[in-house]
This record gives sequence, structure tokens and C-alpha cells, in this order.
Amino acid sequence: MLPRLIQGGMGVGVSSWTLAREVALHGQLGVVSGTALDTILIRRLACGDLGGHMRRAISAFPFRAFSQRFLQRYFRTGLDTYGETATPIGTEHDHRNGVPPPSESLDSARPRHPLLPLPRTKLTRDRALLLMLANFVEVRLAKAGHDGVVGINYLHKIQLPILPSLYGAMLAGVDAVLIGAGIPGDIPETLDRFVEHRPASLTLELLDAGAERRELSFDPGALWSEEASGRRPPPMQRPEFLAIVSSVTLSRALLKKAPGGIDGLVVERSTAGGHNAPPRGPMQLSREGEPIYGPRDEVNPADLTPLGVPFWLAGGYATRKQFHAAVAAGARGVQIGTAFAFCNESGLDPPLRAKCLDAVLRNDAHVFTDPAASPTRFPFKVVELPETLSTEEVYDGRPRVCDLGYLRRAYLKPDGTIGYRCPAEPVDDYVRKDGDAADTVGRKCLCNALLANIGLAQRRADGYEEPPLLTAGDDLDCLRQFISADHPTYSARDVIEAIL
Repeated sequence: MLPRLIQGGMGVGVSSWTLAREVALHGQLGVVSGTALDTILIRRLACGDLGGHMRRAISAFPFRAFSQRFLQRYFRTGLDTYGETATPIGTEHDHRNGVPPPSESLDSARPRHPLLPLPRTKLTRDRALLLMLANFVEVRLAKAGHDGVVGINYLHKIQLPILPSLYGAMLAGVDAVLIGAGIPGDIPETLDRFVEHRPASLTLELLDAGAERRELSFDPGALWSEEASGRRPPPMQRPEFLAIVSSVTLSRALLKKAPGGIDGLVVERSTAGGHNAPPRGPMQLSREGEPIYGPRDEVNPADLTPLGVPFWLAGGYATRKQFHAAVAAGARGVQIGTAFAFCNESGLDPPLRAKCLDAVLRNDAHVFTDPAASPTRFPFKVVELPETLSTEEVYDGRPRVCDLGYLRRAYLKPDGTIGYRCPAEPVDDYVRKDGDAADTVGRKCLCNALLANIGLAQRRADGYEEPPLLTAGDDLDCLRQFISADHPTYSARDVIEAIL
């Protein structure tokens, strides 16, 4: 059985290996975010990999020829030498994300980071290997030095990288896979096939395609034949699979589609941070402009118990009283996001985290459920903070650019080929790809903003630096139980002890 407390897999790198490892060390399910790990890895290396953690994990990756090529291309030397001054995991000198503090930066300004080719339906062999490597590294570091359990979280909406990412995480021995933001009924069979190193495929969500279907495929066995220099695939365990859902109806549909393949459910309320499921029925907005959720969007735990699988409740359960109420209602436990997102071990850039915690202490922290911010069209929780994309001034001053592309959607062109578009890209580009200009209004580039949240913002040639955009649950004030004017920071252990 998985633990009663699940640490949410948040953002891009907020649920970093350092946070997941700390939570697992204390007997709970530590979860790393699987979003954009390939970009995170090359940016950590470009910043010098202080502590040598990335290179230590990379050295264990079984596809060694690729690892060497990758390091030669992306690692920027100058801070330390792996094997000589690399810091052991778990010491007081760990640096989240492998990024040096400002006083130890290689340059006076943050570097311009290298960019990967935008994701496509047919990944090159090297891009597939990089996705495997990045997920392997994050999970391996999170699992180092303890026998606790570690999971990884993916968004089903981000389909293009998911197959090699899953396989890479499984190579590192991930204990649980959690997937939401979509209908992940195809994942259990994929896990079963990857345990045996067999090929797997997913149905591509293709816009403007009518009844036509295309698939995403990945064959790990072929990579072992071509890239592993005669090494045989290792035995692998099948991780537990937890589907992240927001309704009993979806839960039933998933269990019917994949009988026996879903080991549990994480049931998120609309109060949870990050992406929320849209309200059921026609979208209606409050006077403040937020989606209105009603009784049809509430989940009664009593309706989940007969489904026969354990479930965890999420979205506003960050106190001991709420935890016990959830267990009393039949839940195995709870998933906590916001409280872990702002603790010392999370991947958030320390100055940004301090700014938000200070706003909480001053009773000046507000969360807005923005119906337009996310290119996914899902409502997205935004913390309203100065100097972030939450302000009109910063949003209007940002040049529209799409150079990461994780949230691009594939669409079928009239000639039968596949194109890609994102409503947060330049408006003219989106319209040229048969997108509706009205759909671009208010859309924010989450890819770049969420990387800025963890101190890995892109700096443009003209000196412009991508601004951050914080997200949190409606219960942001839950952080008050951990901080005070005299003690403005707190640890993951503080969260666990407060709840359990």
C-alpha cells in the first residue's frame, strides 16, 4: 500500500528531486514533476551542475555512448569537476536544481540557455534518449540513499514526450506514476508493455482530424539493440498507477477501460492549484471573472468507496483536521500541493518563494482562477504577485514567442500532414495555422514562465528575461501555520508533521 500522504507533482521542477527525496525519507510518497525535464536537465548543466548531482546520475544511465555525447554538448565547466569536488547527496551543501546561488553564478546575469528542437509526433532517436535520460536522472536522484517510495507526475495533455519519459522513469525504478489533465486510460497497458521492454503506442489527440486517428509509438527494445553496446535490458518493476481525476464519472470510465490496471485515484477538487478541470456544463464566470463551480462539480467520497480502489483527496487538505476528515470519509489519505510547493526543499527560486511567503504574512496573497491563462483551455490558478505574468503590465510587455512548445497541440492540415499550434504563440502564427485569433486573448506562455519559477528563466538576445507565473491552491493561507515574522521559512518535514 502507498503511504497516506502524497506530495503533489507540481509545475515544472517545483516538485524537484530534492523535495521528493525529502518527503520519501520521511515515509510518504515523494513525487517529482515529469514536465519539461529534458529542458531542465540541459539548463542545469549549462549552469555548471553545482554539486555534480546531474552528472552523478547521468553516469548510471545504461546508454553510455549517448550520455557522453550529451555531456560534451551541454555541460558547461568552470564550477567543479565531477568526482573531485562533487557534493554527496543529502549534505548541507545541496543546491536545488543544480543552479548556483547568485553569488556563485558564472556570469553577472543569468545565461542564455540552449534550446531543444520543438517536440514533434515523431521524435528523433537522440530526443527520445534525452527524454529517457532526463526522467531517469530525476527519479534516480529522488530515490538515492533511502528505501522510501518515489513517484512521477505527468500531464496527459502533454502527449508527445510521454512514452520515452515513462520508460526512462521506469529504468530508474520509479514506484508510482500519477497522470492527470486528460483521460489516461491508455497508460496501464503501456506500463505493462514497458516492464517487458516491448513497444507501446498511444492515440494522438489530433485537432481538426474528424474521424481520422494517428498514434504515437515508442520501441525501447530497438534502442537497446542499437545504442546499448551489447548490454541487455535490466529487469524492471511495474510502478503503481494513480489516475488524477475530478469526478466519479471519469473514475468509473477509467476503471472500466483499464480493469485491474489502475491502482488508485487522486481526486482533485477545483480548489487545487495548477490546472483545474472545467466546470461541468456551460462555462459561467463570476463577477470577478473566475469559473463558477457548482454542486455537480463536487465529489462525494461515499460514491468513490464502491469503486474498489484506494483513493486520495486533493485540494484543501493541508491541516491535520482535514486529513482526518478525509480518512474518516473513506479516503486512503490526501495529496498536498501548495504547502510543499513553498517549503525550503522545493524547486522554487528562493527569492520568488520569499516574496510569496511575505505576501502571505502580510495578508496580501491572492489566488485567481484564470479561465484564459493556460493554452490547454483548462482553468489555471494564478498567484497575483508584482513583477510576474499575473500583472497586466508584465503580460503586455512580454514579446510573444513559442520556443519550448510543450503545450502545442497537433492538428491535421488539409494536405493530411500534421502541424502544431499554441494559442500563446504569436497571434499571426496561430491564425496562419487555422487557429481562431479570439482563442489567443489572455493566453500566457506557461512553458517559459514555469521555468522562470525555478530560476531557469530564458534570457533573450536583447537582454529581456522571461518573467515567472506562480500557481497555488485556493488555500494559500494554509502556509500561515508554518511561518511567522521571526521564522519566514519552513521545511517539508514541518508539513508532514503538521498533517500526520
